[in-house]
Amino acid sequence: EWFWWHWQGLHDAAYERFVRRRFPPGTTYAEFAPLFTAHDFQPRQWAQLFQRAGARYVVLTTKHHEGFTNWGSPVSWNWNSVDTGPHRDLVGELGEALRESNLRYGLYHSLMEWFNPLYLADKQSEFKTQSFVLKKMMPELYDLVLKYKPDLIWSDGDWEAPDSYWNSTSFLAWLYNDSPVKDTVVVNDRWGRGCSCRHGGFYNCADKYRPGTLPEHKWEMCSSLDRLSWGYRSNMSLADVMDEMSMIEELVQTVSLGGNYLLNVGPTKEGVIAPIFQERLLALGRWLDTNGEAIYESRPWRVQMENTTDTVWYTSKGPVVFAIFLLWPRDSVLHLSSPIPRPDTQVTLLGFAGTLQWHKQPGEGMLITLPYMLPSPLPPQSGWAVKLEGVK
Repeated sequence: EWFWWHWQGLHDAAYERFVRRRFPPGTTYAEFAPLFTAHDFQPRQWAQLFQRAGARYVVLTTKHHEGFTNWGSPVSWNWNSVDTGPHRDLVGELGEALRESNLRYGLYHSLMEWFNPLYLADKQSEFKTQSFVLKKMMPELYDLVLKYKPDLIWSDGDWEAPDSYWNSTSFLAWLYNDSPVKDTVVVNDRWGRGCSCRHGGFYNCADKYRPGTLPEHKWEMCSSLDRLSWGYRSNMSLADVMDEMSMIEELVQTVSLGGNYLLNVGPTKEGVIAPIFQERLLALGRWLDTNGEAIYESRPWRVQMENTTDTVWYTSKGPVVFAIFLLWPRDSVLHLSSPIPRPDTQVTLLGFAGTLQWHKQPGEGMLITLPYMLPSPLPPQSGWAVKLEGVK
């Protein structure tokens, strides 16, 4: 997804060699647009997959730093998915399908465009002129909001210039006061140099950001199933793909610390989500079918992580506390030192009928006897949640 920049911005030898070997001499980046066909893009199938994965919101890239728009932007003539390539309004089609499935729709949008002449001229003037912002960027942002009424705007590509260059504050003032989504929309924190982690409806701070302690502000962890890319790579190997345990671990740690989890998949040029990504998403969905009660609409508890180990994480819902443990204890006895039980405390394991036996740990905490698991040569799945009612 950073191909053009590595090839013609940095003149990276590996990228130059790649183009030389695979494409005719004199090939330009613009010639790749017709190869992006989205022939097999079926938005309803995507929506169904995301729903089965347990997602509550989906964010689509409407435009990355290369400037190609996935809708018919009137200010991106011939460099958009309606005039060339798929000849389809991808932003609109996916939005329709997601809303039929009751999923929230977010739009990712890059403020800057690496090689746009207007942007390069503004950059040359040390951002004292704003031709690019007034003629290209802002018209597109307004167009996206008015046309597709997104639930979320995921801004990016802001780091080269201050928010005053991007006119971020005037756009956000319109968005929250006068736009058709003023009462429902949320935005992230990438609206100008130095803005990240300081201003925004929710913070991203950085890609794959993990706070060590509970942040004071709502935040989101954005991660990618392909550990090495946010796009699709034909040379991806199985070892590069996050396994089920890693996904569950990231999700649990994020939610315990009050964050949302945004998990990226890069589709192919045909508009297909690779089967290995589908498999991973469905595995996460199955885990959430059982354990979602400890995740959705939960809040951080007074303790986020068990003191003695980073394999037990806590969430809460009103007076109910959930302890999510990532490793099954060897003797099937779970030791929790943080909750303070009462004689009438009830303990259940999500996905398992009946209550569990527990007793007070001498000193502090409690020992919970887990159900007997049949011995198996395979390691058990990752992540279980016990529901604790009547603890402090």
